Amino acid sequence: MKRTNSQSLGEALRDVMSQNPVLRRKILEIRIVRAWREVLGDTVARYTQQAYVHDGVLHVGLTSAVLRSELSLCRDRLVKSLNEYAGEVVIREVQLH
Repeated sequence: MKRTNSQSLGEALRDVMSQNPVLRRKILEIRIVRAWREVLGDTVARYTQQAYVHDGVLHVGLTSAVLRSELSLCRDRLVKSLNEYAGEVVIREVQLH
């Protein structure tokens, strides 16, 4: 029997995410955490202990004080790059710990 109202898996996921804004927000937050490692590369990832998003702020724990200092100088650029990777504005600030 052939189905007449079939849709691709991607379309079905987009429909579910558009109907559930909390789920969409969580998926975008996960994308931002992944972007931290992808955008900044393996060197920064080695010094990253943890990264998570809370209330529009990306919190990143770093083991290197020198790296923390260097990254704090370009926070605005980091926010812009990470949001571009996610495809929309997810974070408004980066806190380095």
